[in-house]
Amino acid sequence: MPTTPAGPGRHRPSDRLLTVLTCPLCPSGLERADGALRCGRRHTFDIARHGYVSLLTGHRRAASADSADMVRCRGAFLRAGHYDPLARTLARLATELAPPDAVVLDAGAGTGHYLASVLDALPGAMGLGLDSSAHALRAAARAHARGEAAGWDVWQPWPVRSGSAHLLLNVFAPRNGPEFHRVLRPDGALLVVTPSDRHLRELRRSVGLLDVDPRKEERLRRTLADRFRHERAEPLEYTMSLTAEDVAGLVTMSPAAHHVGDAELRHRVGELAVPVRVTASFVVSVYRPRER
Repeated sequence: MPTTPAGPGRHRPSDRLLTVLTCPLCPSGLERADGALRCGRRHTFDIARHGYVSLLTGHRRAASADSADMVRCRGAFLRAGHYDPLARTLARLATELAPPDAVVLDAGAGTGHYLASVLDALPGAMGLGLDSSAHALRAAARAHARGEAAGWDVWQPWPVRSGSAHLLLNVFAPRNGPEFHRVLRPDGALLVVTPSDRHLRELRRSVGLLDVDPRKEERLRRTLADRFRHERAEPLEYTMSLTAEDVAGLVTMSPAAHHVGDAELRHRVGELAVPVRVTASFVVSVYRPRER
């Protein structure tokens, strides 16, 4: 998973994308113009040769974004299939919550892995992934033939039309409740994935992974309560068998990468008895927008 990557020569965002995106500097719509997108006031945004459009300009630049190493390790870990049960859960829920021709947004899309899985399950859907990392966007733009990618800081007001999305994905990413609510249709749905306090518990002491707040799910519901009603939550837990390379990649792709140096990480991973049996534990929550 996913099964439908974009071809290597596909670098033009689709026309359907232009019905969703707006100019981030003014309320105008966007049109295609000489390898870029341009609004009626001639604000222009380049389409990168990798296929994504960069909408971050000037003071709107994101303060932080995933590095090339983080994206490389995340891509390898996901391609190895360790989180495939999560991808399948999101795909199944998408078919219950959205029509086959849905507009699907992914806030903090990363490499586009989960968005691609959802698009595989919705045969006529168009997906848009927002992320601030150019390294991640290069992968996301090629993750699926019906998936698009745009550079944006999801903490800022989004360059997306109000009420344009049937389904919004938020997988281990920042949560901007007001923008989630604005861009979703009244009958749309929000899918949020958070780790439980059991997630990766076997690796916390041995390699320095950060603890998960046991009240994370409760805090999430409070954050969204003003604009969303919680419909249901599905726990997902299983055991992974990881090599030393898998463990090193898992740490590098996570926030723990900022707390453990490369030499120390190699030392800690070298002391593990591999393969390591590690718990993957998530909560997949479904939210519906409250009336505007």
